[in-house]
Amino acid sequence: MIRICMIGTGYVGLVSGACMADFGHRVTCVDILPERIAAIENGDMPFYEPGLDTLVAKNVDEERLDFTTDLAEGMREADVVFIAVQTPQSEGSGEADLQYVWEVGKQIGERLDGYKVIVTKSTVPVGTARKLRTIIAGSVQQPVEFDMASNPEFLREGSSIEDFMRPDRVVIGTESERAEKLMREIYRPLYLLDTPIVHCPRIETAELIKYASNSFLAVKISFINEIATLADKVGADVSQVAKAMGLDRRIGGKFLHAGLGYGGSCFPKDTHAICHIATAHDERMSIVEAAIAVNAELPARAVAKAREMLPTFGGQTVALLGLSFKPNTDDIRCAGSRQIVQTLLDEGATLRVHDPVAMDNFREVYPDLTYCKNAYEACQGADLAFLVTEWNQYRQLDFAHLGEIMRGRRFMDCRNVYSHRRADEFGFEYRSFGRPQTPAGVQT
Repeated sequence: MIRICMIGTGYVGLVSGACMADFGHRVTCVDILPERIAAIENGDMPFYEPGLDTLVAKNVDEERLDFTTDLAEGMREADVVFIAVQTPQSEGSGEADLQYVWEVGKQIGERLDGYKVIVTKSTVPVGTARKLRTIIAGSVQQPVEFDMASNPEFLREGSSIEDFMRPDRVVIGTESERAEKLMREIYRPLYLLDTPIVHCPRIETAELIKYASNSFLAVKISFINEIATLADKVGADVSQVAKAMGLDRRIGGKFLHAGLGYGGSCFPKDTHAICHIATAHDERMSIVEAAIAVNAELPARAVAKAREMLPTFGGQTVALLGLSFKPNTDDIRCAGSRQIVQTLLDEGATLRVHDPVAMDNFREVYPDLTYCKNAYEACQGADLAFLVTEWNQYRQLDFAHLGEIMRGRRFMDCRNVYSHRRADEFGFEYRSFGRPQTPAGVQT
């Protein structure tokens, strides 16, 4: 058993802390917000993640997981201290804002009274751990030995527990055998799954792996969306193109789904951050820059396709099904829904919206929309419906019923969930990304 202090109870910290406790370690999660700690202890998670409330409650009950606002208490008996505070994207420059990391580093140094491994779990620019070492060393009250490590997370919102418990790999950057041994011990329960542990003897390598991985996946998403745009022009079907590409083992089928592109906190932030890192070293990430540009255009492309069915949105009622950037999360950061909503509102549309879990978050940004209890209520009287997020409950909509309750039978499928033939069967005008229409105007 390793004694762990996890600083930060945001997405990364709370999920990682709960999963490490489930491995059998003793974990104390620390946060400066007493109301957040109180809510978690009461069973109220600060964000939606399937299964997290159950996992937290289980490990609290079995006395492997607890919470505090007192950093000294959290660190007192810890062998390893993880930093999992937020690193938001700076306005304008795109670089990661590390003010919280530096502040935590200073506070760790002031409370450090014995050997510990200090680990950056937050996604941080290359070179952060080395600079953090200097900050911690400059803040200690008395000479004390410690090691730095980097242990980037690869958690997908909506499936983070499975990702932590059954990862493709674990990346550890350490420069001492003592720190490496402790870090490997934390993840020893994954040994039975033959999980590869990639040890990087230079911490900078581990830091770069996270940015490189997320940027590559973002490029893959933007690439297939460019292919979808071309498919629209030449009359090809991007779904079949993607399937054939994915059967090539050198390419693989994941992240080859045309639609509204990527959103959330990781891909947008990390792609901008790696471009900023490159610029700071007199280099350019031209491919990543192109992926960012393509992704930014996709909501406007969806609106343009919808305009083929409904040329003007002023005075029209439009339904949006799904507000989160992807299913199984309430995260609306950089969600395509936001740009679509803003465009429709600017043109004078009336919006009726539904999402299984993200409406509270969306209401904070757009309080005056009509928030509905289900998809059919949202579509009541609508002239046009957008399917924005591919939640499971939107995958089997009753088009016959939609035809009865909507004022106009127009459906913009931003995630290519339905077939053109099915929509036509019920008399709907239908648009999607990268799938052809017949000369008669009926998509097949």
